[in-house]
Amino acid sequence: MVLDFNNLNINNLDFQTEFEEKVIFFLNEWISSSQTVKVQTSGSTGVPKIFEVEKEKMRNSAKMTCDFLDLKESDTALLCLPIEYISGKMMMVRSFERKLQLIIANPSITPLENLESRIEFCAMTPLQVENSLDKLHLIKNLIIGGAQISESLKFKINNKLKDLPSKTKIFETYGMSETLSHIALKEVYPHPESYFTIFDSVSIAKDERGCLQIYAPKVNAEILKTNDVIELKNDKQFRFLGRLDNVINSGGAKIFPEELEKLVKKEIPNEVVFLGIDDEVLGQKLIAVVEGEESDEMFKIFKTIQFEKKFHFPKEIQFVTQIPRTPNNKVNRRALQTLLEN
Repeated sequence: MVLDFNNLNINNLDFQTEFEEKVIFFLNEWISSSQTVKVQTSGSTGVPKIFEVEKEKMRNSAKMTCDFLDLKESDTALLCLPIEYISGKMMMVRSFERKLQLIIANPSITPLENLESRIEFCAMTPLQVENSLDKLHLIKNLIIGGAQISESLKFKINNKLKDLPSKTKIFETYGMSETLSHIALKEVYPHPESYFTIFDSVSIAKDERGCLQIYAPKVNAEILKTNDVIELKNDKQFRFLGRLDNVINSGGAKIFPEELEKLVKKEIPNEVVFLGIDDEVLGQKLIAVVEGEESDEMFKIFKTIQFEKKFHFPKEIQFVTQIPRTPNNKVNRRALQTLLEN
């Protein structure tokens, strides 16, 4: 299904799949007289919840992204994210507001398998990108969200695109349901950046905990206090260090697992998660959980990794067949912790 928002007659739309039916349902909701729509959170940092969002604020968010990427009327975009979440809904809103041609692809880990011609815009998760490397050159502007992009995936992206004449630009996003998708972008390819840059209408600060505060009045009237520990470069740029609720306190030292995971994934292709397990001596014992079969090779690779501090090397390395994930494929640290403790 392709929705041409330049010439759309919603009464003539026929759906062939359950996902297309959901898309049409949201489209009807969007053009209804209601001033709000319902959005579901991912549940990656707590219990999933449904809340109502003003359509006007979603339009503002859409404009920020479309302006930043210089999307124009009749440009082609691809929707391959679940429509229940803000990520999928915002792809629809951007297309509606900028009058794009939107290709509807059933969300899967291989969303580009049927894509044959070049498109101007797409939003994907890291797992989807991992399984679509051969066709990334068909996308002019790709934004990646839902989870951090691993160093190994960045390496694969660069290797795939560096020798092609493609003018693909790829960005990592920073945002959440409460900011109606992202409020900051960081270029991943072709010019990798270390810091996220916020949109013009957004202000940021660091609170007493070292966590990011966001004021984005066009998408949320409140000052949003996050649990994301950051490093501020200036009033427009920041680097994400890790979530406060994920910080591991081992022997009095604070360890950010996301930073260790980023380092390890430069060398290991498997999913790796660092956790703190209760320990009588240390308070929390640092362990690494690797998705996949246990192997001597994996232990050898860990020993070659240059950790910044000696206590960053895990006290244990455990292996699991599958790391638990939320419905939109984020690592579920709480579920993994429970799995290991039982």
